[in-house]
Amino acid sequence: MVKKWFSFIGREIRGLHEAAYLLATFALLSQALGLVRDKLLAYTFGAGHQLDVYYAAFRIPDFLFASVGSLVSASILLPYFIDRFGKGEQTGKDFSNAMFTIFFGLIVVVSAVVYILAPYIVPHVIPGFANDPSLPDLITSMRVMLLSPFLLGLSNLFSSLTQMRHRFLVYAVSPALYNLGIIAGTVFLYPILGIPGLAIGVVVGALLHMGIQIPFLMSEKILPRFTFNIDWSRVKAIIYSSLPRTFTLSANQLASFVLVSLASLMATGSISVFNFAFNLQAVPLTIIGASYSSAVFPTLSRLYVEKNGKEFLEKMIASARHIIFWSMPIMVLFIVLRAQIVRTVLGAGKFDWADTRITAAMLALFTVSTIGQSLIVLFVRAFYAEGKTSKPLIINAISASFIVVSGFVLMALFKDFPIFQYFIEDLLKVGGQTGTIVLTLALAYSLGVILNTIFHWVMFEKSYPGFTKPVLVTLYHSFAASVIMGYVAFQGLRLFAFFPLEKVWGIFMQGLCSGVLGLIVGVGILILLKNQELAEVWRTLHRKIWKAIVPPAEVEHL
Repeated sequence: MVKKWFSFIGREIRGLHEAAYLLATFALLSQALGLVRDKLLAYTFGAGHQLDVYYAAFRIPDFLFASVGSLVSASILLPYFIDRFGKGEQTGKDFSNAMFTIFFGLIVVVSAVVYILAPYIVPHVIPGFANDPSLPDLITSMRVMLLSPFLLGLSNLFSSLTQMRHRFLVYAVSPALYNLGIIAGTVFLYPILGIPGLAIGVVVGALLHMGIQIPFLMSEKILPRFTFNIDWSRVKAIIYSSLPRTFTLSANQLASFVLVSLASLMATGSISVFNFAFNLQAVPLTIIGASYSSAVFPTLSRLYVEKNGKEFLEKMIASARHIIFWSMPIMVLFIVLRAQIVRTVLGAGKFDWADTRITAAMLALFTVSTIGQSLIVLFVRAFYAEGKTSKPLIINAISASFIVVSGFVLMALFKDFPIFQYFIEDLLKVGGQTGTIVLTLALAYSLGVILNTIFHWVMFEKSYPGFTKPVLVTLYHSFAASVIMGYVAFQGLRLFAFFPLEKVWGIFMQGLCSGVLGLIVGVGILILLKNQELAEVWRTLHRKIWKAIVPPAEVEHL
């Protein structure tokens, strides 16, 4: 049984759409578990103080992972692994051993320093908790979570090797196991240990995220090991190449960090609402944007090494078109059905209707940038495949700065100009709610992402003329169909209002029926437009998923 399981997830997958759809399937599983995780947290705590502590404890480990952990990310190392293993198995192993040894030493030292200085750092970076009685729990939880960037960083390094061998399923299963660990911490450890128990669950999830890849690497005899045989000149070149990416991710994390810090100064529950809404809007990004960009990245890296610019551009166009094709209708449905989505996913226990309304409003503002977030991931992977890490750095630094400045400016406008406050509250149907100022943080984030997307698109078009025209055709088709679909779904909310809306299942059925009705109309519009993506999706599902012969794994596992 165990052998068959590891043999299945260790199978080789080739083909852009097949790999993307399989990654998306497991991403959907991971997101489903993520929603179960959030449901448990919402049921247990509501959007309240204890959950604010838990989410605040994530910030420093997240930043550490985005900075130090990104040195061994797949988007940086994968092209180097392809190059080194292409020159011989032992050459590739020597390189992976060197990167493993360097990362291990670096992350241990940095984590130890942060662990020791935690009591001095936390009150300054999360100012809302500086004089809070729960500060000791926050510090303890943060210290426990410092193990997660170490484990997830190793997992990133391992995933470069699994993706190099086109073992996408091993890579895809990892996030689901991560969420299982957090769920276990919520169910079993929190009742015993309190908030630190939740932090231990995060570490267990990170351990599972890393551990699932080890059997495949061992069977292939490419599991990295400690070594003193390090080619420092090559490592130095890689570090110089990866530093821009590290700064790129750090800029994004720093922007989110500042937004959460601002939320800590707002009404109780603001950090929780921010994270709940952000996690919900990340579902399409993970399922669509991350799946396509992960599936196409090894191919882009290989095509760049082979200097095949024409096919490189074709792969990018295909990926961008399908990201937009899938993301646009989801974005519209998330905005129209936001209350139904939030209430169905989170509404229970201590998560009341007031929490639902403010979280739904946050979700709508975050969702506006859904397509942009997915395209940014794709553009960044393309630039990294070429080894051009400075362009994403500059763009993301500008975007992150814009988000931070916008956060402060929009907060000031919200406080000082009642007409702006009333406009936002009325537009999102949250008039009379307390703590609505937190909506400015989501708005600032989405504005920064949209700016980021425009910059990346323009830069890529300059490098590869001809990218924009075919992608805009898809954007037009998808936008036209989605607007009509959204209108039909909105009218469907009235049509299906006969369900008992005081019950969660009634709200779910109202949203589901309205969404399905909208989707049917949307697909009909795309058929009338003779949409190319719709035809490609049908062919891919029919030929590559339904009837695909699953090849045996090359090596037996465990």
